[in-house]
Amino acid sequence: MAAALRAHGLEVEMMDVSLGSGGAVWSGAEKLARMAARAEAAAADIAARCGDCKVAIGIGGGTGGEIVLAAIKGLPATYPRILVTTLAFDPRPALADSSITIIPTLCDIEGLNTQLRQVFENAAAMVAGLTRAQPVAPGDRPNIAVTTLGATGRAGAEISRELSDQGFEATVFHANGYGGAAFSRFVTEGHADGVIDMNVHELGRIRLAGAHVPMPDRFTGAATLPRVVLPGALNFIGLGAIETVGDAYLDRPHYRHTAQFTHVKLTDAEMEDQAIALAQALNHATAPCHVLIPMGGFSHEDRPGGAIEDEALRQIAAETLEQYARAYSVARLPHHINTPDVARAAVAALEAAMTQRTEHA
Repeated sequence: MAAALRAHGLEVEMMDVSLGSGGAVWSGAEKLARMAARAEAAAADIAARCGDCKVAIGIGGGTGGEIVLAAIKGLPATYPRILVTTLAFDPRPALADSSITIIPTLCDIEGLNTQLRQVFENAAAMVAGLTRAQPVAPGDRPNIAVTTLGATGRAGAEISRELSDQGFEATVFHANGYGGAAFSRFVTEGHADGVIDMNVHELGRIRLAGAHVPMPDRFTGAATLPRVVLPGALNFIGLGAIETVGDAYLDRPHYRHTAQFTHVKLTDAEMEDQAIALAQALNHATAPCHVLIPMGGFSHEDRPGGAIEDEALRQIAAETLEQYARAYSVARLPHHINTPDVARAAVAALEAAMTQRTEHA
């Protein structure tokens, strides 16, 4: 790999992150501890060098790949990073809030062969290109972090368009867990001037489906920012392919969103519980926070004739969010979430929150 990089005229600084067991067989706990320590030491070393280097590239199988990911994950979110790996694990949790490129080797890394040489050459050519990448200057418009999902896709597009018309730049995140982790990092690192958290579906992914990546500050990380929150996609649980969904869920109203995702309607008790949890998170707000509730529907199939339409669930959400409001305001809207009326209301409410914050600064 180093030879392929040098052939492209690049200087290479080598770092060995292998465990060096010397053939010893460690217990699972001891191996994990050694992996964590090796990754921590490597991360400190890499962070110290990243200002002088253009790209971080690592090679590893199962164990080595995990060490490399942990070592480079803490670099700035858009710092160029590549992992060449046998892909012996699911890398998505580690990639959720970082722009790390994975290059599968397809074969194992046990001595060089034609396959690996070509993979290394491909990776070296990518790195050579990345070294020519120039930093992108921040825009001159206030940046607003927006969350959306396929079930509220039209709302996301309408809000982005409205923000642009009003002089803002929208950075939109896909609220399926991985996008939420990136959203959390984006706002906590100070890249956003305001937030429209339009799709809060990840609350159910965290509390009901158990299908998520670590994002403990998903609903509290923006507490210091002017914020507008809508209960987008709060009305269903996002589960996997329909063949993997249990009968207890399939007995409820549901639909296949894609071949990989099945959306199942919440029960009344689940909706109340979800709304309470959301309210408790929003009550951490220290900046103006406005909740808008589109009583015409929370998602594309929550509409007249939709697969999971339920006006009663919307009522439960509205009453609960109103009852528990301490650090935020609540307003009901008569429209469906995917309408231009809701987009205009959301952007207007955000502008009011930003003005309110300025006046009290």
